[in-house]
Amino acid sequence: MQYLIIGAGPAGVNAAEALRQRDPDAAIRIIGDEPEPPYSRMAIPYLLMNNIDEQGTHLRDRQAHFDDLRIDLSHGRVERVEPAAHQVVLQGGDSFRYDKLLIATGSSPVHPPIPGIDGPNVTNCWTLADARRILDGAADGSRVALIGAGFIGSIVLEALARRGVELHVVEQGERMVPRMMGPEAGGMLQRWCEAKGVAVHTGVGVASIDMAGVSLSNGARIDADLVITATGVKPNVGFLDGSGVAVEQGVLIDRHFRTNVDDVYAAGDVAQGLDFSTGGYAVHAIQPTATDHGHLAAANMCGQLAEYEGSLNMNVLDTLGLLSCSFGLWEGVEGGDQAELYAPDDWRYLSLQFDGEHLIGANAVGLYQHVGVLRGLIQRRSPLGVWKARLMQDPTRLVEAYVATTQVV
Repeated sequence: MQYLIIGAGPAGVNAAEALRQRDPDAAIRIIGDEPEPPYSRMAIPYLLMNNIDEQGTHLRDRQAHFDDLRIDLSHGRVERVEPAAHQVVLQGGDSFRYDKLLIATGSSPVHPPIPGIDGPNVTNCWTLADARRILDGAADGSRVALIGAGFIGSIVLEALARRGVELHVVEQGERMVPRMMGPEAGGMLQRWCEAKGVAVHTGVGVASIDMAGVSLSNGARIDADLVITATGVKPNVGFLDGSGVAVEQGVLIDRHFRTNVDDVYAAGDVAQGLDFSTGGYAVHAIQPTATDHGHLAAANMCGQLAEYEGSLNMNVLDTLGLLSCSFGLWEGVEGGDQAELYAPDDWRYLSLQFDGEHLIGANAVGLYQHVGVLRGLIQRRSPLGVWKARLMQDPTRLVEAYVATTQVV
């Protein structure tokens, strides 16, 4: 059996290891398009904070790990997939055959159409190559403009602020992390960052970028030596044109990670899979989902019918010492109930969203002890019974509710 994996991120690496465990005699190859060992993008901020070196970003600590498992690592960019021939073709003409193919190509940054965004003083913060440019250009005291204060942007913000730069953050939305938090939580996060010396500009766009900095849509000007963009990502699916593999937001997969094409599977940030909360299909570009996808996709590629229960939309941020998180349907549903705690002077916020007797979503700021419990209450789908009324009265009683509603009788 020949297993071929396109993509050397968490989904691809975990899938390869799971395939080896299940099929000791198979040929397994990972194709990555960066000249680096497989690494975690989520570790890049720690590299920027000098908490780790480049090796610390690697998903596995030594090359021998893959050699010992007889997993071949190839570098190259896939140009097209030819399902009829069971092969993929790389740029340059090389090709690899497969019996089962896993698409785990992840996602790439999107660039809004801003004049000057391709300038030499502008970079993403997505790859190790990007990180090296930022390490060179974001020294203590340098002026940095960060475009985007979504989830990725806020992670980058943390790393930049700890480098001692003069930091301005520009977010077109009316608050920080607008797709993760409501006005109260997002506003609290902004005030926290500003109190830590970060200038945050919300509700304003970028009109243009030049070598001296950034011009905003409201006429304001930000002087900057380095401009970093963090304006969202999109799945890497361009190489699938003409392959017959169905793509919407990402590669469409069923609950067994199969695409519409025989022997072709998908996992991770590129996959549009089952959403735990809605029952629909969505792309959840977060590392925990990618890791889960990799393990389960491998099981299905080996012939086991491992049905996926769906990924939970979740984000956890530690921004300059203030923890915030969102889970599930944090905006609520029509006809649902909500419980809220808002204590801005104490830097605490909690919003719970209910559908009948079930907790379906939450936002929290400054409540470290509740992160795991929130996720557990939502994912277990346990009816809350009398605990719904108690949480409506005091939403901080989450631990008690979890213990009471998840006990095995």
